[in-house]
Amino acid sequence: MDNKKYFFAVDLGATSGRTIIGTLNDGKFDLEELTRFDNNLIETGGHFYWDIYALYFEVIKGLKVAASRQIEITSIGIDTWGVDFVFVGDDNAILRNPMAYRDPHTFGKMEEYLEKVASKKDVYHVTGIQFMNFNSLFQLYAMKEAGNSALKNAKKILFVPDALSWMLTGEAVCEYTIASTSQMLDPRTKDLDKALLASVGLSRDKFGRMVSPGTQIGVLTEEVQRMTGLGAVPVIAVAGHDTGSAVAAVPARNEQFAYLSSGTWSLMGIETKDAIINERSYELNFTNEGGIEGTTRFLKNICGMWLYERCRKEWPEEVRRLSHPELQGSAMQVEAFRSIINPDDALFANPSSMIEAIQTYCRNTHQTVPETPAEICRCIFDSLALRYRQVFGWLKEFASFPLNVLHIIGGGSLNKYLNQFTANSLGVEVLAGPQEGTAIGNIMMQAKASGEVKDIWEMRQIIANSLDLKQFHPQDKELWDEGYQKYLAVTGQK
Repeated sequence: MDNKKYFFAVDLGATSGRTIIGTLNDGKFDLEELTRFDNNLIETGGHFYWDIYALYFEVIKGLKVAASRQIEITSIGIDTWGVDFVFVGDDNAILRNPMAYRDPHTFGKMEEYLEKVASKKDVYHVTGIQFMNFNSLFQLYAMKEAGNSALKNAKKILFVPDALSWMLTGEAVCEYTIASTSQMLDPRTKDLDKALLASVGLSRDKFGRMVSPGTQIGVLTEEVQRMTGLGAVPVIAVAGHDTGSAVAAVPARNEQFAYLSSGTWSLMGIETKDAIINERSYELNFTNEGGIEGTTRFLKNICGMWLYERCRKEWPEEVRRLSHPELQGSAMQVEAFRSIINPDDALFANPSSMIEAIQTYCRNTHQTVPETPAEICRCIFDSLALRYRQVFGWLKEFASFPLNVLHIIGGGSLNKYLNQFTANSLGVEVLAGPQEGTAIGNIMMQAKASGEVKDIWEMRQIIANSLDLKQFHPQDKELWDEGYQKYLAVTGQK
């Protein structure tokens, strides 16, 4: 007889999504992808929207697949990207597809809000969140100023994972980790700040009840049960923010670690019991986002493999045909620290040509200008590893414990060259994996809710037991010390 429990995870990113079945057995987990689908932006009327109904359709489709295979689902959990939200009207109908954070309607609105409504320092000291123009606070301000009709008529405002859970259960909640991305939540009170809500014309009752990861939201409605062929399956509030789920899956042995969620963007941080909000964190623009079991993810966003991905699209077809290991391997033949950039310079935010932007930066800083794909790739990898060293140094200032290891999770954990460079640059052991951190964290929170695991450390032990983590030990200390001094000089920080 099969005594395994089956957990259904919905993992939605800004370009694609998946439904996954996860199982726990004999202290190890296993994943199986059921469906994969695109998450397409819709451009209409001068704005960009997400298709919330298409996403709901794909969730239902995945549940039907599970039902057709007679998988007895224990529970369902949903994680997505942050900041975006859905408006629901008095008749419990969605008023409009949610506007996407990439929409230009917020351009200039953050600056306007901070000039006219509240000071930058005051907002930071309430929320501890780094400033980005697409944060929910500034999206809502832009909508209010534009007279957005959906906002005017909203009975409830639900963040994207909460909206999908509401569509499945009829229960409106505000999950803590996703709410923490909004720049409207006070991590001290663990709730949305009434003054910030009032600054954009809203009250607390516009949002669902605050729930922590691991809370049961409700069960599938009779309508969803009929459509899928499933019973009254519970829907669990996992760490609704995908990075929150990913960090929950870090296979750490104890609290003395830093993490790097490596992909298009690199998020480097530590896990703390309380938010860190002070003048130094404000000066360095660190963010405090909600984690599981009441923890805080204290982190900094770093422009990651976005640089490499954009350059790769520009290179000739014969270069694009090379595998990542082939192209990256050729970069290892290039002299170290020949050319260095600051990955977070505004020049690299969204240039028409990333190759030209990198070359311009090197030219303006009187360095050798990289020309070949191998030279540009080496420049990017050297520079990212050095930027990681800088941010890691800041994290050591803030941490109340020694940082003995860096865990790299996400797609970037497969990049053996950058992983080794990172170990060399930071001077600590690097452990790479898992690649599928977000889905694993989602499933593990469901397992905790069902009583299969007791806490975050048991979750992490199971993850570690289930994976073959790749280890990288520091090498070439003097060379990397010299490289870091050059980085500080080139970026004007020496």
